[in-house]
Amino acid sequence: MATSSIPVDLRNPGQVFACLGLMEAAEILGDPAEGGFFWKDRETHVRFTLTTPGEADPVLTVLRFLTQAEVVALAPYHSGIRDSHKIRTVETKNREFPCPLPAETALPIFLQADGVRVPISHWVDSFGKYNIEKRLFISSGVDNVKFWAGNNSGAKIANLGLSIIKSVSDDIHSISAHPFAFAHPQSSSFRFDWRRDYIPLDVGFSPNDHDKKVRMVGYPLVELLAAIGLQHARPLRLQNLAYRYGAWGARVPTLFARAMLGLSNPGFPIRSFTMHLGWPGKEGQARCIKDALEDTAP
Repeated sequence: MATSSIPVDLRNPGQVFACLGLMEAAEILGDPAEGGFFWKDRETHVRFTLTTPGEADPVLTVLRFLTQAEVVALAPYHSGIRDSHKIRTVETKNREFPCPLPAETALPIFLQADGVRVPISHWVDSFGKYNIEKRLFISSGVDNVKFWAGNNSGAKIANLGLSIIKSVSDDIHSISAHPFAFAHPQSSSFRFDWRRDYIPLDVGFSPNDHDKKVRMVGYPLVELLAAIGLQHARPLRLQNLAYRYGAWGARVPTLFARAMLGLSNPGFPIRSFTMHLGWPGKEGQARCIKDALEDTAP
């Protein structure tokens, strides 16, 4: 049995989602995973532990997978979509697809290496079913937690993150001790880590006007792992600009962790946080996280 322990900020929603992403990826890579947050009193800078039955460090195993993986987009059966946005694209082999026929920017994806596939498709209704032949979609009603917008695609954002991670593959062992602190210039993201984002004050300054002299620094490991973590779980949506999420205070299997992220508690210690979002650009398009505060009992 092997256990990893890493620092986490519970007030950073992306980091909490990413911890579940570590559990999900570890499961797919072959080992049942258990994980949980451990804290003293009401501190929010805590430790997350991930345990798997094997002997290899589970966090390092997941990060090494990311250094080797490629992004592959998934297109509907007989859709004719080929290599969308220069990302390798494959068609499903049956007539079911996890959402209505999407724009090429919204295709679900998976990360693939050595025959292993880790899916990422939180931005589509992957819990629903679309019959291509009948053109009938049965929605699950699950919120897609899609904060990015514009002409960018999930595949391109994931590919950018992977390319950054691959560029530091020689240092991945040291990075694994504190993976959520790894920062790198990043032009786009899924907007799960609020440390990269901002809401303009409209006082005349724009990073876009300064070419490469001013660059946004992102956290690609948080972004990718958070997207993986939302494959089978969601924070609780309160309204368009507010979500609530849970952090569980015990080592639990992945199945329980999924439920507790959305505040369905099977009987373990849990803390609840509300994240507030804003509009970094035009209202109704992209959203970004402004802050997250712990909920207190009345």
